[in-house]
Amino acid sequence: ELSDGTLDGFLPGAVGQWNGEVYSVGLWDAAIAMFARRSVLEANGIRIPTLDEPWDLAEFDAALETLQASGEFEYALDLGMAWTGEWYPYAFSPLMQSFGGDIVDRSTYTSAEGAINGDEAIAFGEWWQSLFDRGLAPGTSQDGADRDTGFIDGKYALQWNGNWAALGALDAFGDDLVFLPAPNFGNGSRIGAASWQFGISADSQNKECANAFIEHAIQDQYLAAFSDGIGLIPATSSAAALTQNYAPGGPLEVFFELSNQQGTLRPPTPAYLSAALTFEKALADIANGADVIDALDAAADEINSDIEANSGYGFDGSVVGPSIQEDAIATRQ
Repeated sequence: ELSDGTLDGFLPGAVGQWNGEVYSVGLWDAAIAMFARRSVLEANGIRIPTLDEPWDLAEFDAALETLQASGEFEYALDLGMAWTGEWYPYAFSPLMQSFGGDIVDRSTYTSAEGAINGDEAIAFGEWWQSLFDRGLAPGTSQDGADRDTGFIDGKYALQWNGNWAALGALDAFGDDLVFLPAPNFGNGSRIGAASWQFGISADSQNKECANAFIEHAIQDQYLAAFSDGIGLIPATSSAAALTQNYAPGGPLEVFFELSNQQGTLRPPTPAYLSAALTFEKALADIANGADVIDALDAAADEINSDIEANSGYGFDGSVVGPSIQEDAIATRQ
């Protein structure tokens, strides 16, 4: 229960809402971009995309093929397959969502059928598998050290990575480094959104104190201090203006708008905890050569079984929100 207007100007990913009610607030967000070198793109005749005009599937795929064929790199694209766990749904489910698929059907949150294994998700899975079949990206056997330094060392032409890794890349490449938006695969350009947030339990004995702390902590001066201290994106534009890295003209300024315009929440349902692991396994299996349709059908069955075993996690099958195909990310301001 925060004062009116307290959350005006907050990044969408820094505010947890359900049925129009705020239940959590974050002091920061994180964002992913495509790390690239301007000189590499220009030398290979590849257009540098913008937030307003991102690459589409055909242009992105052609860029990868061109970079791989140049012979300058071991791989055109580093997706970070050495990282496991939450990286998979955070970094890769927005790519599936840009195709039009999703981890679960967000209109009811009671089924994954048609979301993780529908035509759009299958199209994503086939393209995903092709990245490894064509040798455009390292697969699940990627060495962790290569993930950490491969882009800087020149092994990879492009790297799908977060703002937390940006300063190291800037130290290496300076003004030659560009942070590019996610490609638009047909349903908007999307990246993961939302990080750690504060909430208060309904039966807390200290609601007033907890509310007071949160309202104090989300003042711009403290949001800016957190950002300068840990490097993540401040939750408001006014706080960003006070920071070293995200202020207008700052080296990481672009990440604020990437989060604001492309950020897509992971499914806000208790089923997500299990579904995220199922999604990770499906994508790893597909990368390793599993049949795409079989892997996604198995994922849908596993997610549905978990939802059914937990009585829908409180959802009764009625429509509670738009699906990924119907949401308004393309018109977000």
